[in-house]
Amino acid sequence: MAEFRDQVRDAPDAVPFAAALRRGDRVAVIAELKRQSPSKGVINADIEATERASQYVAGGARALSILTEPREFGGRNEDLLEVHRRVQVPLLKKDFHVHAVQLWEARALGASAALLIARALPPAELMRLVDEAFAAGLEPLVEVRSEEELDVALRTPAQVIGVNARDLETLVIEPEVSARLLPAIPAERVRVAESGMSSADDVECAARQGAHAVLIGSILSADPNPEALLRQLCAVQRRAHDS
Repeated sequence: MAEFRDQVRDAPDAVPFAAALRRGDRVAVIAELKRQSPSKGVINADIEATERASQYVAGGARALSILTEPREFGGRNEDLLEVHRRVQVPLLKKDFHVHAVQLWEARALGASAALLIARALPPAELMRLVDEAFAAGLEPLVEVRSEEELDVALRTPAQVIGVNARDLETLVIEPEVSARLLPAIPAERVRVAESGMSSADDVECAARQGAHAVLIGSILSADPNPEALLRQLCAVQRRAHDS
């Protein structure tokens, strides 16, 4: 912890995450870089992180999501560090963060934001880690899947709330979860739709549900020309009443 704190103290401020997702009149796309996943298996084992990140940014991604966990997702810390040195958009470290030291490490590696999953943490611990993230100079993305989890998330100062359509226990996509919870998030928070999206029509559906941003991973990581696909995904208008 002391080593990471020292690195963060000497680092420049992170690129703002929530502000990047709110900018403009189109649904912001957080483009995810992952080589494999528990739900899909191997997606693209040959991804070179900085090259893929540059393609994402060229295609219009407002932020990037980087998985560093090696066994299930094929990631590595160096991916985040190297991408941070290459691009100027905010980076979300989208791993399972359950301890404060992981948040300081994320910031030291160049992340602007870190995932906190409400289901994985007791409410008091979630609130503590949200505060710890801010102390480290990170913006937390708090992920929820139920009204009870959303209630806890809204009692924290987190400005970015994600709704994951995928049940992390069964790995099944449940679109009704997003349809139910996204509209329940106050418009002053950034609403992020996660999982199960692969087309502009899917982004359009999320926009109708009130999403300010979407997080899209597998389809982009697998695509040989992600820049072209991203241009389509980034063209969806945000709903005026949710701007």
